[in-house]
Amino acid sequence: MTPTPEATGNTAVFFGGVVPASEDEERMAEEIGMALAGAGFTLLHGGYNGLMEAAARGAVAKGGQAVAVTLKDKHPEWGDFNPHITGEVHLPDLGTRLNHYLARADLVVAMGGGIGTLHELTAAVYYAGNIRPVPVWLAGPTALRLLAFLQRESWLFESPTRPLGFLTPIASAALFATELAHLSPSAKGGA
Repeated sequence: MTPTPEATGNTAVFFGGVVPASEDEERMAEEIGMALAGAGFTLLHGGYNGLMEAAARGAVAKGGQAVAVTLKDKHPEWGDFNPHITGEVHLPDLGTRLNHYLARADLVVAMGGGIGTLHELTAAVYYAGNIRPVPVWLAGPTALRLLAFLQRESWLFESPTRPLGFLTPIASAALFATELAHLSPSAKGGA
């Protein structure tokens, strides 16, 4: 295992699939990575290709860190990390991996993806709504369609005991940068 730079300061967890829905979403993921690094965030994600690679490429281009968090027994099967990874963590099981992400998250960003991304996003929404209020931002058209579906079908709804103020829909990289600039210091892990 490569030594992992543990996040000092702000940590953004990025959930995004290996098959981008479009070139526009891939470009958005790269711009999100750049914005996060520019704001001093360390990026944690699965470490593989697609949207994860785009986000890592953007983060590293701005001098940031991109840490891969994967399953120890699956890494040989899943293949090499993308070339932008600056550190890696190999964990024994899926629960430990999700806990690693969420316990360190100062911000969760979710874009489009497959069933794995959906699993990670639902875990983050549950965590932010029930364990610790972490901002969860759904970025790009695919994630926004998913959010609309979950709300329309009442899988996700606000109530007095289940506030959803931690969720932010993000339609563009420009809006992401604006929201990031307004993120409170306490939400970013600062004082």
